[in-house]
Amino acid sequence: MNLIKVQELKKDYINEDVVTPVLHGLTFAIETGEFVAIMGPSGSGKSTLMHILSFLDRPTGGLYEFEGRDTKGFTDDYLAELRNERIGFVFQSFNLLTRTTVLDNVKLPLIYSKKKNQDELAKKALESVGLSHRLDYFTNQISGGEKQRVAIARALVCDPAVIFADEPTGNLDSKSGNIVMEILQKLNDDGHTIILVTHEMDTANHAKRIIRVKDGNIISDEAVKTRTIASPDKELVK
Repeated sequence: MNLIKVQELKKDYINEDVVTPVLHGLTFAIETGEFVAIMGPSGSGKSTLMHILSFLDRPTGGLYEFEGRDTKGFTDDYLAELRNERIGFVFQSFNLLTRTTVLDNVKLPLIYSKKKNQDELAKKALESVGLSHRLDYFTNQISGGEKQRVAIARALVCDPAVIFADEPTGNLDSKSGNIVMEILQKLNDDGHTIILVTHEMDTANHAKRIIRVKDGNIISDEAVKTRTIASPDKELVK
């Protein structure tokens, strides 16, 4: 089943009378359960594409279907609801609340949801990323790699249809970055759809498919031939 389908997707930025085209008619589909990396250099349009797919921005033209529905008529309120309940976000800069515990950071999306047993849901999400022993720590008491794992748990807590990871290893050392990518691989193996945005081939190779973007166009869309395989889960709890 297509989770995401775009046809001739376009995005222009308009400043007074100046029109700057950024995306030039992209067409592709992503099925439920895929792990896709969107890869390209700075200025390629990959971040703009992610913002549109994750409902942080709207396209200028073309078709975008999410879970079989044309998104063109979605209201701003409905898009906000989708971002909270159907989309999970993992950012390069973590975006965690300071002076707040790990558990409360993970519970944050649940404040705006109708889900019950919020403590239990947050603890389960933290367990899935190997951080059950950090529940009561404040975010300034944990490492960068652990902060990104908290961000992944927060993205998971509402059981979204898809998790978007925007340069998730960009602020991490290689060991911590590998652990984060192992977690994303395991989540995908468990059935979660992952869309990763990166400019690094080593990171992209953890995915199963790479869509390469350059100058606002798709230049290739291929399965990963030599996928980086995740290590055993015991690495997550170190």
